[in-house]
Amino acid sequence: MTVLEVDIEKRLRGFTLGVSFSLERPEEIMALLGPSGCGKSMTLKCIAGVERPDAGRIVLGERTLFDSEAKVDLPPQRRHVGYLFQSYALFPTMTVEQNVLSGAFGATREERLARARREMAAMRLDGLERHRPRELSGGQQQRCAMARILASDPELILLDEPFSALDGYLRWQLELELADVLRGFPGGAVYVSHNRDEVYRMCDTVCVLDRGRSDAKVGVHSLFDAPSSVAAALISGCKNVSRARMAGEAGALACDDWGVTLATSMPCPKDVSHVGIRAHYFTITPGLHPGGPNAIPCEVDRVIDSTFSTIVMARTPAGALLRYECDKDAWASLESPTQVTLGIAPEKVMPLVSGGASQEAGNAKAATEDAPHA
Repeated sequence: MTVLEVDIEKRLRGFTLGVSFSLERPEEIMALLGPSGCGKSMTLKCIAGVERPDAGRIVLGERTLFDSEAKVDLPPQRRHVGYLFQSYALFPTMTVEQNVLSGAFGATREERLARARREMAAMRLDGLERHRPRELSGGQQQRCAMARILASDPELILLDEPFSALDGYLRWQLELELADVLRGFPGGAVYVSHNRDEVYRMCDTVCVLDRGRSDAKVGVHSLFDAPSSVAAALISGCKNVSRARMAGEAGALACDDWGVTLATSMPCPKDVSHVGIRAHYFTITPGLHPGGPNAIPCEVDRVIDSTFSTIVMARTPAGALLRYECDKDAWASLESPTQVTLGIAPEKVMPLVSGGASQEAGNAKAATEDAPHA
């Protein structure tokens, strides 16, 4: 049985949000991944009942939460959906116990109190029952908000950028804790983020949003190994994207921005419009060797010393920059060449469709040229 089905539209300032996806398994953790302002948080609010879509359906298990045609729109308290806000949304004048109790499920106060205390213990909040949110650390606030969600006996958990307000070390600690909580939760979860590393570690599947439109849901590893659209490639961290078109023989792509034709062994859709190459997939040889297979002769434009790697910005025959990343020792062994030939295996050349994101590709290209350290 499908856990969650979402197929909605909502008019927003500047664009119309159109999202369609489903959770197929009770234990599935699905990410909504996309840049700021693409509609991720609004999608969660529509599922939770905080916002109302203009059209479409939302079905949780066998219950219809929203159906514009059937005039169904359950209030948030009847949806049995736990929603972890970015700010955690704790009641500032209530204690930890009172906050968790406000969400606790039970027929009597005694049952609700027992459930609240059980979830507080599970979230390691013992000894903090009388504290108010302002007296808690960021991690304790998140655990309090999670205890309140679990005490409500939800069928689904929604998480909206749960680590956005936390520093690096605390983020990592809480990510480990939250991963354990979600893996032990019997229902599904939808996880909103623009951080691809979090998504890779935390989630099973991912749906990319670009300008309010959703790509087809894929497995997390598929997104990083073989993204199908420009938007998916960019949000998964691909630093090199060029306009591309079929070039005669099967599997040959003319990369217009780079001035070369590359062979790919990946499936090539008829409407291919771009090609993507990850910065660490290249091989590099000092000097210009334009005759080899998938060889890109380049002039070294600049070299950036990053924290744990070297970033080389190489200018292609058509004048655009390619970003190559490697181990510091590997670059040092080349003795600072001014001309290099980048090579790329056919299985690493990713054909992409625009999906309405060609401008995003152009923006990414410009950003790469202006700020290669980013």
